[in-house]
Amino acid sequence: MSKGKHVPIRTCVACRSARPKAALIRIARAPEGRLAVDERALMPGRGAYVCPTAECVQRVARSKKVQAALREPLPPEQAERLAALAASWAAGSR
Repeated sequence: MSKGKHVPIRTCVACRSARPKAALIRIARAPEGRLAVDERALMPGRGAYVCPTAECVQRVARSKKVQAALREPLPPEQAERLAALAASWAAGSR
């Protein structure tokens, strides 16, 4: 008797809602310390997850939630990339 496939759950750092990992955008801190938006969720290092909604992306960009989670501030160019990625997810192209 199979229980079905396990779906990993992650929590959005902005709104604290738990969602499937595939439904969130990952921000990764590489071992050398730089932060980057991880579109494919394959980069090594510590990660934080954000809902692909404009509200959560704006909350992350203006607060220090990512900095608290990853111990590094989110660079402005990565915040812009995160907003663009969230907008493309909302438009349906992933």
